[in-house]
Amino acid sequence: MLMKDKNSYPLIMVHDVDYVYSNGTIALKKVSLNIKKGEFVAIMGQNGAGKTTLIRTFNGLIRPTKGSIFLEGENIDSKTIATLSKKVGVIFQNPMHQLFSTTLEDEIKFSLKSLNLDKEEIQIKVDQVLKEFDLEKYRKRSPFNLSGGEAKKLATASILCRDPEVLVFDEPTLGQDAKEINFFLGLIKSELERGKTIIIVTHNIEFTVEHVPRTILMSGGQIIADGPTQSIFTNEFLISKSSLIMPQIYLFKKELRKIGITIPKEVMRESEIINFLDNYLDSKTTI
Repeated sequence: MLMKDKNSYPLIMVHDVDYVYSNGTIALKKVSLNIKKGEFVAIMGQNGAGKTTLIRTFNGLIRPTKGSIFLEGENIDSKTIATLSKKVGVIFQNPMHQLFSTTLEDEIKFSLKSLNLDKEEIQIKVDQVLKEFDLEKYRKRSPFNLSGGEAKKLATASILCRDPEVLVFDEPTLGQDAKEINFFLGLIKSELERGKTIIIVTHNIEFTVEHVPRTILMSGGQIIADGPTQSIFTNEFLISKSSLIMPQIYLFKKELRKIGITIPKEVMRESEIINFLDNYLDSKTTI
């Protein structure tokens, strides 16, 4: 055990982690990072950067070849996946990889079994969860007859109903329409207000710039940058090194500079830029 007081260290600590697949592919190289309780963090990088491999070490789905993972100050090496999953819930990019019950209702019931609730409590909880995720009308339907968005909702519901401390989403906005993304955003905000820790792996640059305070950039199995999202996505060298593209907002600001309108570097969110331009135009009108 690393410490006696679990609240005196970051919730997740990754220390010098390497991971090599059985075919010899090196997926992670000396990765170290800390994530505090209540943080909202994006992990970004091109395919093959090591993002998904990294998050699968958080709840023991894979074990580091070298290095250590600590959860609440305890080395998770001796912890079972079942134990870790109560603390760290992972929602896969393809929800079908974690759904297997015959109905939506049974899927939620199965997830709740580990909480030692009686039958009545489980049924009440199932009803609450299906209503919260707008899946009530499908309760007797097979999970394999849902749309992609509905299946992602069900997979998320099956994890959230166990109330883990950490929620890890792999590409949560991929293939989702605007309504589904807004639902996800509302869910995230609600969980953050409850003190949960949220980690997303994503290629959605615009979503990250608009909503996520901290970004970790990966390339070739290594972390190449870790800091405030606004700072990272105004650094063209870092973005190029990670083989990503600059946000549309950044490119828009660059075009404005060509006509003499300079927006401060730290202003990156759409709402902030609109406010800045409103004030700028008002000042010009006044003059």
